[in-house]
Amino acid sequence: MAAYREKINELQELLKEDNIDFKLFRKQCFRGVPDDSGLRPLCWKLLLNYLPPNRKQWKEVLRSKRELYKQFIDEMVVAPKDGRTDCPRIDVTMDDHPLSINPDSKWQTFFKDNEVLLQIDKDVRRLCPDISFFQQATDFPCQEIVGGPDSDSIRLHNRVQYTALSAGTVERRGIGMNKVSYTVRKAQEDYAVLSSGQEAHWEVVERILFIYAKLNPGQSYVQGMNEIIGPIYYLFATDANSDWREYAEADTFFCFTGLMSEIRDFFIKTLDESEMGINGLMNRLMRKLKECDPQVWNRLKNQELEPPFYSFRWLTLLLSQEFELPDILRIWDSLFADQNRFEFLIYVCTAMIVLLREDLLSGDFPCNLKLLQNFPSMDVHIVLDCAVQLALSCSLSS
Repeated sequence: MAAYREKINELQELLKEDNIDFKLFRKQCFRGVPDDSGLRPLCWKLLLNYLPPNRKQWKEVLRSKRELYKQFIDEMVVAPKDGRTDCPRIDVTMDDHPLSINPDSKWQTFFKDNEVLLQIDKDVRRLCPDISFFQQATDFPCQEIVGGPDSDSIRLHNRVQYTALSAGTVERRGIGMNKVSYTVRKAQEDYAVLSSGQEAHWEVVERILFIYAKLNPGQSYVQGMNEIIGPIYYLFATDANSDWREYAEADTFFCFTGLMSEIRDFFIKTLDESEMGINGLMNRLMRKLKECDPQVWNRLKNQELEPPFYSFRWLTLLLSQEFELPDILRIWDSLFADQNRFEFLIYVCTAMIVLLREDLLSGDFPCNLKLLQNFPSMDVHIVLDCAVQLALSCSLSS
């Protein structure tokens, strides 16, 4: 207990410095931010490069970023009206009509927005089905959305037109649907919409993802991003400090955007074969497993148990589907604090396989596939300690 308290004190002292010693700060966070310290939300904002190490810059950074996000809401959620069924009738002209193929057509924008919204709306309603948090009302609903006379019409879930996705969209949006089941859990299909003046947390996440998709048309929204943003928003929206909690939406948007800038290659099919593409990442995992435990590697190879069957989801979603939420927060402390960003992810995944070596060496293909696709419940600290030991062993051998 004394060591635990000392760990909190060390982190608190670091965060009080006008210029935070970032190397030491990363080292402390890599060991895990104490759960009951209340420091994890602030630590993640720093680790994800939302806040600079210089504390004197925080006030201006937060003011400008939060004001910018408010502008995004006004421009992309509140202001757009063309194409909505509840709006006054507009003239259909040869210049702009529902069948126009002009890429600048407002109708084309409306249809594309609906397509993206449909997928986002379905995915955010599945967030963390084992807890009720995302179904609950936020203490700080967006007043531009819920406070106006047209609040019902501008809430995104009401704007979704439930039309069928094109086959091309399904193929592009899915995370390896032809390779591996997307999720191991069954979620209820719908979350209840709250009464007027309230917003559920899933509605807030839906808005963040929609704005992100609008600002990144080349990538847009890809299924699985909801699993990346979920833990970040949960952490910020449950911050014990209400002054921080009030801006959980804006802060989540910028932290998520920063994180996606580092892992975007995971979600872009044309970059699959690049070093940071998903296939390149899976190859690195297999090379690391061969180096750390050649016997297990050989067993999986002889059984033709290919990495996409199980590690595709591990790597793409940063293990967010393999562990319970509290354990994900702990794992992400280390992933975000990793100086060689996400190199440690490879070691964690390798550790997960090595820790199952006895079962894998004795199991046949169906048993091993099931075991790896449904990683058994295990103390997360055992996994992380094993990953650290593997990393140390590899550094010593090299």
